[in-house]
Amino acid sequence: MLKIENLHVAYGGIQALRGVSLEVPDGKIVTLIGANGAGKSTTLRTITGLVRAQSGSIQWNGEELLGKSIDRIISSGIAMSPEGRRVFPDMTVLENLKIGAYLRKDKAGIEKDVKWVYELFPRLEERSWQLAGTLSGGEQQMLAVGRALMSRPKLMMLDEPSLGLAPLVVQDIFSIIGEINRQGVTILLIEQNANMALKIAGLAYVLETGNITLSGTGAELLANEKVKEAYLGKRKD
Repeated sequence: MLKIENLHVAYGGIQALRGVSLEVPDGKIVTLIGANGAGKSTTLRTITGLVRAQSGSIQWNGEELLGKSIDRIISSGIAMSPEGRRVFPDMTVLENLKIGAYLRKDKAGIEKDVKWVYELFPRLEERSWQLAGTLSGGEQQMLAVGRALMSRPKLMMLDEPSLGLAPLVVQDIFSIIGEINRQGVTILLIEQNANMALKIAGLAYVLETGNITLSGTGAELLANEKVKEAYLGKRKD
C-alpha cells in the first residue's frame, strides 16, 4: 500500500500541496481528479522523487520514500507514465520499451515482458521497428504505458493518459488500464477526463488548490452533485 500523510510541497514560493493525505490500497485503481494547477502532477512527481517535499510522509509498504533516489524508488516497484508521453522520438518502439527495463538484469524476463506488452498493445508489435516519433498520439501513449510496465511495477502511476486523444482511442487506453489492473498491478491515475476516471476507479480523491476536498468510491463521486457540477459538466437546474 502507498500511504501519503500531510504532504507539503512548494515551488519557488508557491504552495503546490497543502497537507495532502491519501491511500492507494494494493490491487485497486485509485484516481485523483482536479482542475489544471490543482497539484495532481506534483503529487506523482513527489512520489517518484522528481520533486522534493517540504514535509510529510510517503510510505510504500511501510518504507519511507521521501529522501530516496529515483532509482531506488523505481526498484521498489513504482513506475510512472508521464504527462505528454515523453517517448524517445529517434528510437524504435522496441528500444523505447527496453529503456523502461534499464534497472533490470534478467534478460529472459525482459524478453518475456516485451511479449506481455505486445499482447496488451498489439499495435506496438506491428510497429516494433518504427521510430517512436512517427507514431500517432494514441500509439505514443500506448508506448509510454508499455515502457513503464517494463520495470515490472507493483504500482503504476499514470499522468493524464487520455490527454489530446480521440474518444475511441481513450476507450482503448482505459480498457487496457483495467486489464493491467486485473493482471495484478495497482494503479494511481491522474486524469482530467473525470467521467472515465471515476467509472474505472475503486477509490477516488478530488484535489483543489493543493488540498484533498472530497474522497470516496468512484461511484460515490460520480453521483456527487459538487463533482457533477465542477468536473462532469452537469449543472443543477
